[in-house]
Amino acid sequence: MKYIAKMHLAFNKAIDNIKNKKGQNTIEYLFMLGIIVVVVGLVGVAIKQFMPDLFDQIAAKIKGQASNI
Repeated sequence: MKYIAKMHLAFNKAIDNIKNKKGQNTIEYLFMLGIIVVVVGLVGVAIKQFMPDLFDQIAAKIKGQASNI
């Protein structure tokens, strides 16, 4: 009989652990951060495709200033 009681308590504890949603907020924030990173990356790629001259000009200015240092 004691074995059955111990099994019942272990089962209840396992169910309580499954119902615990303590880490749910962390996972949601990581998921949102991942989506933001993907969107920013796609926007960067789209901008680079449509405005390559601007990026080349900026890169040349940065290289020119870096060589002056």
